[in-house]
Amino acid sequence: MNSPRNSETTPEAAREGDHERAAHYLDLRNLPKQVRKSGGPELARKLKIILDRSLWVDMSLVSDSPGGHADDGLPKYRDVLGVIETEGASFNILLQKIPREDGVSIWKFSNVTIAQIPELYEYFGYGHLGEALYSIFPDVEFLGARLWQWIGVVIIMIVAALIALLLTWTASYILRRRGTNASIRVAGFVEGPVRFLLWILIVNKSIDLVSPTVTMRAIAQSHVLLTIAVTWAIMRAIDFLIDRYAHRVRESGRSGAVVLLKPLRNVLRIVIAIAAVLVVLDNIGFKVTTILAGLGVGSLAVALAAQKTLEDVIGAITLYASQPVRHGDFGRFGNTLGTVEDIAMRATRIRTLDNTLVSIPNAEFAKLNIENFTKREKIWYHPRISLKYGTTQDQIRTIIAEVEKLLRAHPKVLPDITRVRFEELGEYSLNLNVFTYIDTTDFNEYLEIAEELNYQIMDAVEKAGASFALPSQTMYLETGTGDRDILSRKEK
Repeated sequence: MNSPRNSETTPEAAREGDHERAAHYLDLRNLPKQVRKSGGPELARKLKIILDRSLWVDMSLVSDSPGGHADDGLPKYRDVLGVIETEGASFNILLQKIPREDGVSIWKFSNVTIAQIPELYEYFGYGHLGEALYSIFPDVEFLGARLWQWIGVVIIMIVAALIALLLTWTASYILRRRGTNASIRVAGFVEGPVRFLLWILIVNKSIDLVSPTVTMRAIAQSHVLLTIAVTWAIMRAIDFLIDRYAHRVRESGRSGAVVLLKPLRNVLRIVIAIAAVLVVLDNIGFKVTTILAGLGVGSLAVALAAQKTLEDVIGAITLYASQPVRHGDFGRFGNTLGTVEDIAMRATRIRTLDNTLVSIPNAEFAKLNIENFTKREKIWYHPRISLKYGTTQDQIRTIIAEVEKLLRAHPKVLPDITRVRFEELGEYSLNLNVFTYIDTTDFNEYLEIAEELNYQIMDAVEKAGASFALPSQTMYLETGTGDRDILSRKEK
């Protein structure tokens, strides 16, 4: 005679602490003498402990058909509730239809499974200490674990915290005694994420002391706290490395590149946080591939919407990496002449000579022809000396010699590349070309030196008895007698 599933089962009755009632759902027939002498309620209690510690029984997945699962390869009067794995052996937890006193067949735990309870309890039982605590504390259950187990977990957490505190305090004390900025930063790292990580590892390694249930073990194996600790440690390590690199960048004179490190730090933090969330979701049973697919579509939409902004960010990265300009550099940038005031992630701002501010998107700025005057190692000094026609060759040679002499005598003029030449016969003047470099990169200092040299060149021309030419034009008119008379001379 077939009957529907029991409205109540041994695990449910035992969970309520009624082992007497739970024993009615055990097949106690034909058991070995040693097993039978334990009594039904005690066997029900031990079976509850075994199931709590080894098998997740989802009652909603148990068949409601009077015939049980028809496709499990077992006789129609027997069904499998689950399989318990131990070292080197597997145990089927079987249900079997047993006729009740009134002749109605009901499902009970098979006597085959009941006969295995002592062996399984040796493996999954509480042990002597656990049994003693079980008998002392009230029979209160939460998430499948008894009160004494939760008290044991709290004690383990407290002891683990004290051990982690002692170990990390010793290391931190040694580091802080050194007194350097780096050692103090490392000490803070040890006192924070390392201490937290050490505490979690000690708790996880010690959890078996309280004979954890499947639920407690599932919570521990989800590694939520461990993932948080590792994520915290990685983020603090990134902060430390980026700060160290920023310090080196400043020492090397590339302080502008430090601006790029802040968004880099934020991007790394976001990536690590997303990875940590995905790890936690994967551990608790979510399908991460589906989540990643959704993130991929969302990221593509964001990237398309922010295409121009991304171009400017990439342009900023290019500027910081190649360093064609830095903050404070003066130069010509395309058609703009001015000083670099700021290189941000979106645009570069130029302060012009008119004191206006020009903002150029980084994507465009990276493509401009850049002439950086601040990068000069020396400044070119090349005035042209224009003498009047009528100046004699001796006067020109004297002027050339004097100008070369005064240039080479100046401490800021580079003598190896200094030359003065009679360059050309111009339209209205005899032109001498001066070519040399002033050994300075300070443009104000260059102007002072150039002014001093200009005065000395004027003195040299005056001492030679020559004079500078002005743009002029001479007009001639022929008379009828063939004579050519100068009628007028007009200076421009």
